[in-house]
Amino acid sequence: MKLLLVEDEQDLLNAYQKGLKAEGYGIDAAASAEDALELLSYNKYDCIVLDLNLPKMSGLELLESIREEDDQTKIMIVSANHTVDQRIAGLDKGANDYLIKPFDFQELKARLRALMRRDFSVKPTILVSGDFSLDLALHQVKYKDKVIGLTVKEYAIFSYLLQNQDHIVSAEELLEKCWNEEADPFTDVMRVHIYALRKKIHAITERDDVILTVKGVGYRLNP
Repeated sequence: MKLLLVEDEQDLLNAYQKGLKAEGYGIDAAASAEDALELLSYNKYDCIVLDLNLPKMSGLELLESIREEDDQTKIMIVSANHTVDQRIAGLDKGANDYLIKPFDFQELKARLRALMRRDFSVKPTILVSGDFSLDLALHQVKYKDKVIGLTVKEYAIFSYLLQNQDHIVSAEELLEKCWNEEADPFTDVMRVHIYALRKKIHAITERDDVILTVKGVGYRLNP
């Protein structure tokens, strides 16, 4: 899952990034509405975490601008303004949730998980392909009845490959969806994670053909 964090308080922004990256989210960050609009012009996100108190263009104005073009991306407002009128204004303008500052980071994570589950309201929470099953709620992969213990990044890679097994996925696409915009496509980071993921899959399945490399193109899941 890829998130856009829009927050002008740098300390808070750094804390959000550190905590959410540890949960396996790909993160892009913007300190202003203008920076956020630029990122949105060439990236797609599963959810936007939006502060209202931004310099120049306000968070509510940014929210309106986003909703003029996109009514699908989940948007969570985080704000120190706890008045009922402000919460109603944010929800009426298209926010999916409203979290009042200060808040416990565990609550932010729980609310994000809840928003993500809403995306699967017409889909099962457990996806099955061949002998593999992917539990979207527990972030767990099983082969038959055996759990494959994966890191958050390995899970994100496997999850994305399974949900896109109808086409070859490039390393650049995986980096975009599982890391952030600063990930360097010329490093070996993806190759290293794919190697580790294959080893763990082989240890449970005794198969070497689950994640196939299509030379010069990318990767394809072969469940």
